[in-house]
Amino acid sequence: MGTVTLGVSIAVPEPYGSFLQKRRAGFGDRAAHGIPTHVTLLPPTEVEVSALPAVEAHLADVAAGSRAFPMRLSGTGTFRPLSPVVFVTIVEGAEQCTELQARVRAGSGPCERELQFPYHPHVTVAHGIDEESMDRAQRELADFEASWTISGFALYEQGADGVWRLEREFPFGGGAAPGVPRQGRLSRPPAPSL
Repeated sequence: MGTVTLGVSIAVPEPYGSFLQKRRAGFGDRAAHGIPTHVTLLPPTEVEVSALPAVEAHLADVAAGSRAFPMRLSGTGTFRPLSPVVFVTIVEGAEQCTELQARVRAGSGPCERELQFPYHPHVTVAHGIDEESMDRAQRELADFEASWTISGFALYEQGADGVWRLEREFPFGGGAAPGVPRQGRLSRPPAPSL
């Protein structure tokens, strides 16, 4: 039957998602148009096509046992020199993302896998480009802020063309945590795209 490459992530909603994707492309990251703006829960993982029903059932179980939580992004960071990545920092919701990814990758589930680096939730805005462009990404998005409520995650499949496509969304089943607003907001208007 063959294999497919899957990823599980939390989508960054509009208007933030397309804004950050355009900025990522503007910094010269050629992969930007094929990668929706997201927070990774399961990095690219190759699985047998025959395992897809088990993967989807596992993700549905994880989502059903999860509750909505607030997410806030503010400022930038980098993994350099260890890894050529500049990211927008998650200042609220990181603990819940860490818990979710551990449940998605649980050793007893079909998405079990080791990570190359310790898990650190973030939103990539530049990857594998020249140092000057990485510096520019980190500097120009340093004032970026956004917040919204996370109410689920999604399964993506990478096509032969390298583009990640949404396969299925998994809404949380536990409802919103007490005091969590349902609407997102952009704290500071984004700078115009280059």
